[in-house]
Amino acid sequence: MAEAADIQGTPSPARRWLRRTGALLAGAPLLAALVQLPAAVPAQAADSDTVSVALDSLSPSAPTDGDTLTVSGTVTNNGKQAVTNAHVDLRVGSQLSARSAIDSAARHPDDLNSSLGTAVGGKYTEDFDSLGPGVAEHFSISVPVDKLDLGQDGVYPFGVSLSGQTSAQPWEQVLGIQRTFLPWQSSEAGTRTRTTYLWPLISTVHVTAKTGAGELQTPVFLDDDLAKEISPGGRLAQMLALGKDLDVTWVIDPDLLASVDAMTRSYRIQGAGDSTTTGTHQAVAKQFLADLQDAVADKEVVALPFADPDLASLAHNGTSVTGSLSHLKDATDVAATTVETVLHVTPSTDFAWPVNGAVDPSIIKVATSAGADKVITRSDSLQETGGLPYTPSAARPIGGGTTAVVADARLSTAFQGDLTEADSATLAVQRFLAQSLALNTQTDKERSIVVAPQRMPSASQAQAMATAITALQDGNWSQSQDLAAAAKAKPDPGATTKIPSSSAYPSALRKQELPRTAFEQIARTQAKLDNFQVILSNQSRVVTPFGRAINREMSTSWRGRGSEADSFRTGVESWLDSLIGQVKLIDKSETKLSGRSATIPVTVQNNLVQGVDHLVLRLTSTMPTRLEIGGKAYYEQPVEVSGGHTQSVKFSTSANANGRVEVIAQLYTEDGQEYGAPVRFDVKVTEVTPTVMLVIGGGVLLLVLAGFRMYTQRKRAAARRAEEGDGPDETGEGTPDTPQTPETPEALETEGPEDTGRAGNPDAREDRLQEESGARSGADDPEQPSDPTPDTAPESADPSGTGERVDR
Repeated sequence: MAEAADIQGTPSPARRWLRRTGALLAGAPLLAALVQLPAAVPAQAADSDTVSVALDSLSPSAPTDGDTLTVSGTVTNNGKQAVTNAHVDLRVGSQLSARSAIDSAARHPDDLNSSLGTAVGGKYTEDFDSLGPGVAEHFSISVPVDKLDLGQDGVYPFGVSLSGQTSAQPWEQVLGIQRTFLPWQSSEAGTRTRTTYLWPLISTVHVTAKTGAGELQTPVFLDDDLAKEISPGGRLAQMLALGKDLDVTWVIDPDLLASVDAMTRSYRIQGAGDSTTTGTHQAVAKQFLADLQDAVADKEVVALPFADPDLASLAHNGTSVTGSLSHLKDATDVAATTVETVLHVTPSTDFAWPVNGAVDPSIIKVATSAGADKVITRSDSLQETGGLPYTPSAARPIGGGTTAVVADARLSTAFQGDLTEADSATLAVQRFLAQSLALNTQTDKERSIVVAPQRMPSASQAQAMATAITALQDGNWSQSQDLAAAAKAKPDPGATTKIPSSSAYPSALRKQELPRTAFEQIARTQAKLDNFQVILSNQSRVVTPFGRAINREMSTSWRGRGSEADSFRTGVESWLDSLIGQVKLIDKSETKLSGRSATIPVTVQNNLVQGVDHLVLRLTSTMPTRLEIGGKAYYEQPVEVSGGHTQSVKFSTSANANGRVEVIAQLYTEDGQEYGAPVRFDVKVTEVTPTVMLVIGGGVLLLVLAGFRMYTQRKRAAARRAEEGDGPDETGEGTPDTPQTPETPEALETEGPEDTGRAGNPDAREDRLQEESGARSGADDPEQPSDPTPDTAPESADPSGTGERVDR
């Protein structure tokens, strides 16, 4: 059957297995031979992760003829096998002819598959017998520049490589490399680039709107982070220490100066809830300002608007909100005053600096609305479209008397990212210098170039910047220039002056902008402040801190920190509401009016330190047909209350009918704006009728008559005693007076011996008194039936006089 299967052309399973096994056995020697052959790949194609090379320093950064170049760094074996016969080499590549070539070479500085350049060799290497797994070795090589075989002036790729072999690849090969650039200008260039480097001294927002109640108005800080920045070793302290020895243009946010200046005196730090702690870094703040004053004494200073407002956010989201642009004008106006007061120098305030130099027509319009006629932009925003073979000067007239100062994007972004490692900082410095030299070699035409770095460089970024600027100032192809001079330089005729459209604005930057709701909240806070300040006797105590706080609400430093920005704005508005609430009406309970007219007091309380004025208190009756205020539906009276006091304002009312009436008390400013919440209370009116008034009047009249009758009776009794008493003695002198007890009805009833018979008979006593009185009057007066004039006036039905009821 097996034979039949073979004849039919279909091998059996057993035969197929035998054939496959034979084929494998026959090919085994060939495979073994192939495995033993050396790898047919270039030496530099080894795994780039095997060895890493870190270039920690290169000095001088821009060597000249006759210099000795010293290169130091670290090599680390990241593999699992030891590297034997290891040695570090310096390598120089071919000159790079364009700035774009530098960009390309910088993208993959450790790529082994790219050109390695020629090794200098000879004694300018450093050898290691063995480099074990995970082992790092430091190296340092010094070589005279003339041994590098550099040609004409220009930029050369420069690399440091580690070569060796492993047990798996036992042949010589490059296992790791780090590339950078070597700017070579052997002697002074015929035409030197005029370079302006902006040195920004800007921080985040630190001061709240809150101040203490005393005359000094102690400021309250969000935190104590500013003290860390200005303390020795802090970011701003290092910026100051580095910048004082550089030919740079200082770009300063006046808010930073105002904040540090506030720290030189008593200040508080906001804690949890409403708690605060005492700030203790007055000495640090004083030293920082003293050092800064010395550093900028003979330097150009550009003052940004107070708190560095976000021009792009304002242009894209704020202009449609009424009053937003006025805040930019306020921030610009106060900038010069702040810098002059704190630093004693006169700054330039006619420069605007949008974030990252990104512009569009709306940003340009907003940037120049507050008086600035120069806008610092960047070449990656205002891009060249005319095909110039070189980088043009920074100054560009863009119409309307405005100059765009276009910073070079490559130079301005050279020091971004993490530069805490020496290797990354060295690479950034060398790349910056290479771009600067390549720019200078583009043409023999003199140009003015501006470098505008990130707004708030880290300490490590600032150190790298300072190293590069120092090398640039010591180099042969550049010279320093102020920003004002760069803005006035003659522009290149072929340079673009067209502002990019709004659609070209980077979406990443747009996502970080303050939203429209932020500007609406700012407008709401400003409206409250406007309404509040008109009643204050000392407006500056409130207007100044809140005005600066509103400027801080628009700060560029809020980008990427939306929740913190929202919290700050809410805190400002809440604190203002709290102050406004210190001037208020005291609540009243129900008031009762027992009569057709009365006075109602309303109390105004002022818990502020300062007095308030220009307020009007209006009391309104909701039912004027039943109760009138001052003869009409409502009545107003001016209010003035000293700080920490209350004032009662009295309103005359008249009732036309009985019942309950709701009355509304409301404060207004003199311009008619409502101030604070109204106070509502009920007035219960009980009208007094004429009949009741007559009854009350009659009762009063009876009391008066009774009193008069008692008086006349006492006088008659006194006269009778005088007639019945002893006459004068012989000498003509009467009996000496003796004290008399007051006469009372009881005394009259038991007066003399002759009255003893009538003591128990009041009627007899009364008859006797009447007879004696009649006898005396009849003897002296003409006879008449009675006195025609009544003793009292007739009763009146008119209402009683206005009374006053004082309620709380």
